[in-house]
Amino acid sequence: MKSSPDNTLSLEETLKAILPDGKLSGKLPPVDSWNPQNCGDIDMVIRADGSWWHEGGRMNRERMVKMFSRILRKDEDGKTYLVTPYEKVVVDVEDAPFIAVRVDRAGEAGPQQALAFLTNVGDVAVAGPDNPIRVETDAETGEPAPYVLVRGRLEAKIARPAFYELVDMAEADPKDETVLGVWSQGVFFPIGAAA
Repeated sequence: MKSSPDNTLSLEETLKAILPDGKLSGKLPPVDSWNPQNCGDIDMVIRADGSWWHEGGRMNRERMVKMFSRILRKDEDGKTYLVTPYEKVVVDVEDAPFIAVRVDRAGEAGPQQALAFLTNVGDVAVAGPDNPIRVETDAETGEPAPYVLVRGRLEAKIARPAFYELVDMAEADPKDETVLGVWSQGVFFPIGAAA
């Protein structure tokens, strides 16, 4: 990763800010409280399939991708950034920055069950009031595009196998039998029309 020319911080200092304990596990860095002045573009893209690319080449080091995923932030301007205490750089996101590759249900089926989503970078998001599920439907094809909020304004697109599991768990909306959805932590999330 290239830094701005007037940035004299070392990689070690940056890694200490991102990973104070030197490990990827544990508490996420406080990216929402970091407001660096330096801002740039390093030609980084997260493609719709969840792969990360830098300067035209795929990033294959899983540990590096996971580390970068921990310092992602989507700002009110709609742009996604890699953020450190010292600078932030634009990341082009084709769809969503994460892919929800798995869903697990905890508790008995019904309003009080909890649906936990695992992302391709190891985050876990439990759907509920703070992590809603939403489904966009393509007007032309009718194809659903389901998402779950992971953190901040960052979403994960729900992979097709996980979405099929949600469809298997779906039940009619108590307020409208023409709508199917799923419950998680007392919230009903519509996922499609009952056909």
